[in-house]
Amino acid sequence: MPIAYYTPIVYWSKINRINFKDMNKLTVFAILLFGLSLSSCSLFDMDIQKDYDYQLSTLDPKINKTARQYLLDRGKNPIVPNDTIFKWMQLGLEYAEIDLAEFDKPGRTFVLLKNEAIRVLPTRTTNGVVVATSNVPTAGMWFTWGLTSKNADGTLKLKTDGTPDVVPVKNWSDYPKQDVKNYFLSLIALESYNFDNAKTDNTSLPTLLPAGASATDRSLLGYYAAAVTPSLNVAGDRILTRENIQVPGKIYGFDPESKMNIRVVSSDYSPLRHNDITNVVTAGIVATNGIIHVMGGLTYPWRY
Repeated sequence: MPIAYYTPIVYWSKINRINFKDMNKLTVFAILLFGLSLSSCSLFDMDIQKDYDYQLSTLDPKINKTARQYLLDRGKNPIVPNDTIFKWMQLGLEYAEIDLAEFDKPGRTFVLLKNEAIRVLPTRTTNGVVVATSNVPTAGMWFTWGLTSKNADGTLKLKTDGTPDVVPVKNWSDYPKQDVKNYFLSLIALESYNFDNAKTDNTSLPTLLPAGASATDRSLLGYYAAAVTPSLNVAGDRILTRENIQVPGKIYGFDPESKMNIRVVSSDYSPLRHNDITNVVTAGIVATNGIIHVMGGLTYPWRY
């Protein structure tokens, strides 16, 4: 007698003595039973599906404290252990001898810098613990605007590949104090800017930066020429103009009109852009004395 090979469903029908004539009825019954199980709230006293009344909620942007207190609470001595995201900004403000009372004054827009906007160190992870492998930054302000060297004729010293011969900054004190002070003053606007008055076009806000302030040539920041009109490429992106020598009468590194630009951009996670380059990572924090926008990347102190 030849060996018979059956598909699984045929084999199942054989051992259960089910005739194929009854299979259509069985299939219909199975479909009905499956549909019933999905549409029921329970089957044989076992919960399958529950109704859920969705409640729409919005996070409250109000922090019920001044910008100064918010900065200090997450600075070098945080109220929550290890929540030191503004530590290096606080240290920079102290080095520059900026009175933190400026962060208590009303009606302002405060741009706060997370640590990685200032310096990013190389790290490695060992047994789940991340540790820095060097104190030499590989990104952030201290890396991008490193300390410069000059040629005998006063021009910026370049490496053989044509890039500036600079070394990363390791401490705020590596920069001239006035440069650091002007940098932070350029991040405090004298007007309030939040989503209730935001636009897709740039809004120029006056800042605390002194009029006519120019960066020294001690760092690469002092070789970027600033203007009062936009300099954009064909794609509409901002052009950064770096020169190899400071020209008398020009302003470098800081906005000539002591202003900052902010505008709305089409991005789910970074809805605002500062000075046409860096997107805000946390926007619209409402302090008791103004609006806070937090930056997580290199933040430029000039508009054009």
